[in-house]
Amino acid sequence: MHSYFPFSRRQFLRSLLGFGAWLYAWPLYLSAAQSPIEEQFDFSKPLIQAPNSPRLWPLFRQKLAEWRDQSRRASHYRDVRYGDEAVAWARSSFSSCFVMLYDSTFFDHEAGQYRVEEFLKQAQNDFGGFDNLILWHAYPRIGADDRNQFDFYRDMPGGFDGLREVVRRCHQLGVRALIVYKPWDVGTRREAVSDVDALTEVVQATEADGVYLDTMPLAPDGLRLALDRIRPGLVLEGEGELPLEYIHDHHMSWAQYFEDSEVPGILRNKWFERRHMMHQTARWRRDRSHQLHTAWMNGSGMVVWEIVFGSWVGWSARDRSVLRAMVPIQRRFASLFSGEGWTPLVPTEAANVYAALWEGPGIRLWTLVNRADQPVSGLLLKVPALTGASYFDLFTGQELSPDVHDGTAFLHGALASKAMGGFVAGTAASLGPDFLRFLATQQELQLKETGTAEFPRRPVIVLSQPSVNVPRIHASLPAMVEIPSARFTMRVQMRTRECGFYDNEMDHDQLYGNFHKPQWFERAVALPAYAIDVTPVTNAQYAEFLRISRYRPRHPENFLKHWADGKPPLGKEDHPVVYVSLEDARAYAQWAGRVLPTEEQWQYAAQGPAALKYPWGDAMEPGRCNGGETGTTTSVTAFPAGRSPFGCYDLCGNVWEWTESERTDGRTRFCMIRGGSYYSARGSEWYMDGGPQPDDFAAKFLLMWPGLDRCATIGFRCAILLE
Repeated sequence: MHSYFPFSRRQFLRSLLGFGAWLYAWPLYLSAAQSPIEEQFDFSKPLIQAPNSPRLWPLFRQKLAEWRDQSRRASHYRDVRYGDEAVAWARSSFSSCFVMLYDSTFFDHEAGQYRVEEFLKQAQNDFGGFDNLILWHAYPRIGADDRNQFDFYRDMPGGFDGLREVVRRCHQLGVRALIVYKPWDVGTRREAVSDVDALTEVVQATEADGVYLDTMPLAPDGLRLALDRIRPGLVLEGEGELPLEYIHDHHMSWAQYFEDSEVPGILRNKWFERRHMMHQTARWRRDRSHQLHTAWMNGSGMVVWEIVFGSWVGWSARDRSVLRAMVPIQRRFASLFSGEGWTPLVPTEAANVYAALWEGPGIRLWTLVNRADQPVSGLLLKVPALTGASYFDLFTGQELSPDVHDGTAFLHGALASKAMGGFVAGTAASLGPDFLRFLATQQELQLKETGTAEFPRRPVIVLSQPSVNVPRIHASLPAMVEIPSARFTMRVQMRTRECGFYDNEMDHDQLYGNFHKPQWFERAVALPAYAIDVTPVTNAQYAEFLRISRYRPRHPENFLKHWADGKPPLGKEDHPVVYVSLEDARAYAQWAGRVLPTEEQWQYAAQGPAALKYPWGDAMEPGRCNGGETGTTTSVTAFPAGRSPFGCYDLCGNVWEWTESERTDGRTRFCMIRGGSYYSARGSEWYMDGGPQPDDFAAKFLLMWPGLDRCATIGFRCAILLE
């Protein structure tokens, strides 16, 4: 708890003359040092809670000012970097979008092209536009094979060149772009250089505007100086709570799950350095009103994050409309919100309505929030009249005609439940030459339908299987085993990860406290008789397919990456083919007159009527599968003791297998892969599932485009209906 008495006990006692003076002053010292009124102000918190009683607000403001002055002096704070015009963009970068590069509205996987302009145009309509994009890439896919976080950027469509084009297209539309650093990625392939040097390479190659620090409050040693050597204007933004001593060189930071008081509190770092940009976020909360209120009352920004690592957590129509109206005001008056004229918690005239004042030369702006569940209308503020000023409602775009008595202006307005408001007073000169046009735009926004606070669900569609040609008779095709029709209750387990489950939705209660724990799903299944390959398709069999069919993928990046001169690796002809995408596997199946097995067909072939945990029984046993002992793939028939009840090989370990279970919600595509593999990334729980897996285990594999979907650890086998 912070002490607000200016002396230590020893210093206080020494300042008194004589024992008698000490006896006289001691009760006064106890009263000052232990005042419960002052002790409730805790400046150690990232969001300083405000007192409920308006009587305490003047004292609260006084202590805020004292704390700021003392802290800046004690730390010898230097704001040199904030005076650099090259980074001035950060102080007005209010709206930040956490964009998954595989979001179907950002990337067209069919054409293999980014849709930057379309994405940002839709964002303008939905959210009032974005000021910066965080270009997210690897998690939750990283760990499927040994590619590291930097490889994921290299393997994005067009590689570094493609990302550089994305950044340039953003810049043309006035939007900045940040790349991402994941410090926990320590178990995949190591670079020949340090992480800082690798990050520097990515920033230089992509022309990004800075680095977002995943799971980190601040940059690793050397990164700030490395960025400075590239060019001016590059910023750092951390996910965690940024310590005060690093505000001087981190221009932005997240305010993630900063829980506000009923009376709007103060963002500590924003109060300390007004030009520091903070972005509110609570990723799994479906109601964003609390974060919006905090941002509005602190002159800070918001993170728009609807695709959370593959889970849909969309914004309600109401919250979108609030942000649409808020960010144009913040951008226009960015100098006020980053200036020294901030007065928190000015008095209001309505219960549950709170306001802050922002002042500049010839201009005053009030931000208001209604914390109540009921609308409020009527007199909201009584403020000192500003000579020669006009008054405007910034949300409705209407000019006000306030009553003015004895130097006091009476401002009236209406606020819906949980809504925000804003008034400005200024002269024509201080408001700017295009202010009337700005008001007209705000009026148009007000006319758009607000909508409800209901969560906007996105149904997941299971994509239908491709048609089956007449089965091909060819000696090189894998042998098949017939499986009779069956009815059973299928139990599937998935590890709780942020990418979600089958329905593609996650929320706060579903996730927290359950991280990395198994979740079970059951469904009744009726399977007609079918046949399935006894083994996965091998390198040699896929080579024969290519020779006869002359198949060439539309997007050849990483296709059969492990082959040399168009031929399988020597000695691995009978290993499962890998570095094939879902489309590549389907092409082979169609050529063979087969299909990929559905998830249900795959699992029943693995566990049989007895629903075995593993193809051979109910416990993991050595010598039954490829669990990574050799560090690579093995022959598809290397483990006869690991066959399933129907005689199938390699349904556990060796390589994951594609199934015909592609799903989409229009924003995220994914496929369930089965069986596990020889590879397992070590060192972090954030990696994708690895190693051999039980028959009932499913991994949700997010799809982007073939060049990235092709992995060293995913192969396939085929099936065909018999009825």
